[in-house]
Amino acid sequence: MTAPTPTLPADTRDVVLCECFARDGLQHEPGMLATEDKIALIQRFADMGFARVEATSYSNPKVIPQFSDASELLRQLPRKNGVFYKATCANVRAVERALVDELRGYGANEISLLVSATDTHSLKNLARTRDDQWLNIADMVATAQNKFRLIGTISMAFGCPFEGQVKPASVLADAEKFLRMGVHHITLADTTGTATPKSTSALFRQLQSAMPEVTAIAHFHDTRGTGLVNYMAAFDAGVRYFDCAFGGVGGHPVKVTYGQGHTGNVCTEDLVDFFETMGVNTGIDRSQLLDVGQQCEEFLARELSSRVLRSGLNPLCPVNSPVSC
Repeated sequence: MTAPTPTLPADTRDVVLCECFARDGLQHEPGMLATEDKIALIQRFADMGFARVEATSYSNPKVIPQFSDASELLRQLPRKNGVFYKATCANVRAVERALVDELRGYGANEISLLVSATDTHSLKNLARTRDDQWLNIADMVATAQNKFRLIGTISMAFGCPFEGQVKPASVLADAEKFLRMGVHHITLADTTGTATPKSTSALFRQLQSAMPEVTAIAHFHDTRGTGLVNYMAAFDAGVRYFDCAFGGVGGHPVKVTYGQGHTGNVCTEDLVDFFETMGVNTGIDRSQLLDVGQQCEEFLARELSSRVLRSGLNPLCPVNSPVSC
């Protein structure tokens, strides 16, 4: 099987959203969510229109126990045609596990490969220097054998709490390394919410100008309340792929300490409502947003960070027009 060519799904959507609640969202949670509950949510995400769903991670269960059920979840998970189900992989062993599940007929069809833009974050998050991380990525790409769509993710692309400013040239060099390895989907991640609309627009424009064959993905955290405006800047810069999570959940793993205060992802309910009210077709059934958001809160047994869930959908975009206003 050859990895698919980067493209928008064959429908009328203007942007492609990846729902990250089940992986990047849950890694931040101290409590364990039952496998059947994760499956129920992932099914709902696919059924309401997400073309990409981050389903799990092949993590070391001693470090991130939330995903000790990765293979079992994928074995039980019903699949929807046209949907990419992503699993995060941090090393060759993780890719080997993904391959085993793929050969058994129930693996993920998309995996993400993680690097960091700074040495300090790389050591804290991946226990590798930046030089070592690229040797690791090369081994992972070779091990994957073109069985998956590969997503290269560059963490701390817009700034680092340990090292401060990150040079755009360094991020572009990292993106070029991914591209040379055959990774065409590249995520620039604002891991701790340091980006601004100005820096967002500038870096994505540079990336797409230098490497037009790349499908750029924005993965921002709403640490300082700038998630939506940064995503708007990315959209204006030509980005069409965005990551989000219901309730704005997520952040760094519980046992990995960095970042302060709210570290969650851009909230799905708020982003979909925001885009749709502007006439940007997300392909997501907007009429299900509040119900699914409430279900996520019930599973985590607390109020999450969704503004739309508290205040309702924007009345300028009627709920009986769920696909696009």
